[in-house]
Amino acid sequence: MEITPKKGFQGLIENWRSDLIAAVSVSLIALPLSLGIALAAGAPAMSGILSAIIGGVVTTLYRGGHISVNGPAKGVIAVILLGIALMDDGTGQAFNYVLAAVVVSGAIQVLLGVLKLGRLADIFHSSVIHGLLAAIGIIIFAKQIHVAMGTHSDSPSIVQNLIDAVVYIPQANPFVVIIALVGLLLLLFHSKITNRFFHILPAPMWVIALSIPFVYFFNFFDQHTLSFFGKAYEVGPKLLLDIPDNIMDSIMHPNFSKINTIEFWTTVVSILIITSIESLAIAKAIDKIDPYKRKTDLNKDLIGIGMSTMVAGLIGGLPIIAVIIRSTVNIHNGAKTKWSNMYQGLLLLLFIVVLSPIMRQVPLCAFAILLVYTGFKLASPAVFKQVYSQGTEQLIFFVATMVLTLYTNLLIGLLGGLVLAMISHMLLARVSIPQFFKMIYKSGSNLVTNSDGSYDLNIKGIANFLGILKVDKLVTQIPSGANVNIDLSETKLVGITYMDYLVDYLKTQNDTGGKVVIKGLDSHVSSSTYNRSLKICLNNAAAKLSPRQVRLQNLANEKEYQYESKVNWDTSYLKDFHFFEVRPIERKYNCLKGTFKDLDVSWEIADVTFNEGQAFTAETFNTTLMVLKLNKKIPVFTMEKEVMLEKLFDRVMAFSGYKDIDFEMYPDFSKKFLLMGNEESEIRSFFTSEIIEFFENQQIYHLESNGEALVIFDKIKLARTDETVAFIDYGKELAKLLNQKMI
Repeated sequence: MEITPKKGFQGLIENWRSDLIAAVSVSLIALPLSLGIALAAGAPAMSGILSAIIGGVVTTLYRGGHISVNGPAKGVIAVILLGIALMDDGTGQAFNYVLAAVVVSGAIQVLLGVLKLGRLADIFHSSVIHGLLAAIGIIIFAKQIHVAMGTHSDSPSIVQNLIDAVVYIPQANPFVVIIALVGLLLLLFHSKITNRFFHILPAPMWVIALSIPFVYFFNFFDQHTLSFFGKAYEVGPKLLLDIPDNIMDSIMHPNFSKINTIEFWTTVVSILIITSIESLAIAKAIDKIDPYKRKTDLNKDLIGIGMSTMVAGLIGGLPIIAVIIRSTVNIHNGAKTKWSNMYQGLLLLLFIVVLSPIMRQVPLCAFAILLVYTGFKLASPAVFKQVYSQGTEQLIFFVATMVLTLYTNLLIGLLGGLVLAMISHMLLARVSIPQFFKMIYKSGSNLVTNSDGSYDLNIKGIANFLGILKVDKLVTQIPSGANVNIDLSETKLVGITYMDYLVDYLKTQNDTGGKVVIKGLDSHVSSSTYNRSLKICLNNAAAKLSPRQVRLQNLANEKEYQYESKVNWDTSYLKDFHFFEVRPIERKYNCLKGTFKDLDVSWEIADVTFNEGQAFTAETFNTTLMVLKLNKKIPVFTMEKEVMLEKLFDRVMAFSGYKDIDFEMYPDFSKKFLLMGNEESEIRSFFTSEIIEFFENQQIYHLESNGEALVIFDKIKLARTDETVAFIDYGKELAKLLNQKMI
């Protein structure tokens, strides 16, 4: 177990090198994205940089997080566009009015944090929030695709903007499109390029850097026309980024003269909701991948973000938010304390001062394609597929919120989605309106303290997003490290957002040494196999095994193994394996257990679900893996088929400091396998000729040691019954070989 870095100035002194190195990578990503976000929001480009600097310097001084990075993010684009559209009175002061709304929203955030209402973000239905974010993605895409094509749509309608993007394709400026397409290809294939040179800079910086030669080649510095297939197109300085020579010239001040209008307060509430929800959700997502398992103080974080947002609004910046991409890069590059956030802010200040002449040579379409790519990911087919996999009703909530947002605004879309979810829950529970709310707020849910120090949390009635604050009051009474039994047997309906809350609590409590068991859902049914999906209680309903589960049960009966089909949320032991350090595991199920008695080696085969990617766009994967518990000390290593590195590990290994270990006497083995680990001498001693020969003659699995056990899996899919039997045979032969080696 790694030692948790110290806090405060002692942490600054001890970890400044690692934090500074990480901040360099983060700032190189933040520079183009901050400029692009501001441009996409209809704000001056420098307002994005000002926010990033403030998010780094000011937020660090008072925050509840440990390793997250703060600044402007894609979520603020739609709310700033909304504010500008609502308060544009023709005086040229629209953005100044929005700055006033930013200041007020920041002040309210501080108040919410002081009142310890950080948990308010949990009451918003998860599918509704995802629908809102998908709408934001479409808004970003619809606005920025025209910049990337060199076209323009005058329509205030987002849907019409999308239609115009297709209609105006014949009018697209090919000299702009060429630059945008090169940038898009870089974003798509950067992670797949093996040449180390291309990984010196992050993908967004390559998009910016490689756009500049095109600017010189097409001479965007002078207004003129270029011919393409006999048709003339205008190019010139208007296609380039326009930023002041002096950063002080970028300072703008808020105008509070519209504070008594409905448009002003609509903007304030929209900014408040979007930034608070996204920041708090991302804070929890970052906690999951923090290598030191630290937890964010959500109320303190809300105060820090609110204070920074107020400062940003006062000098012309965008709202501050916790940013998932930059935070993930921060962690992967070895940051240890909150001071890395301050370093990236100071580096951004240095970069924009030094690089201003270069940045003015960057075409606007290069920034636009960064946002087009981001917008598409927020509303890609994969997002729809993931929501649908969670239940048909979740897709309805998701699409309804998205469509309503696109045709109205963010606030109406959010409220409409929540009302739809609430009405649907009411119909599914088949109770009257008064009874529905009574079953949420006066259900009789209670917490019982047992004589052995454990707790029973009995949840009754309707358990949906409206009841999360109520159960949170009960949960806060349970001390860290205590064992908890959560019984849902007396619930009529359990919503997906409620399940999200319970599972997050389970993981938090498990991390403190406690054990949490969620039970009582055997008589509940769902429209999805997703374990967190909405569940309705049907009296006397019996849980039925699937055909695959029946085969596994028969295998267990035949071979005298133990089999359990139910979900087990306790997967903490898998976090010790490198692959799952940055891929949070949701759950395991269909667990098959046994022991190789003559070898004193126990094993477990289970289906596991894990997440990979960013908070709101994370992909969910299922795989079947085997864990061999050897009861002996072995070196820590990871072994993988060479060609699968890019698919499974991306660049995680490079950040970990692992080194590929080759065996000159066994060139075929070294070509076939990628073997990595820090203790090279121990690994070489462990991999004897017998072990190498065994692996060469067996099916190639991903195999990893945490020093006491091995985890083995094949592909990112669930194993068939015959593949499960092959797992067991493989594990037994390997255990036998290792047992002989250690005698």
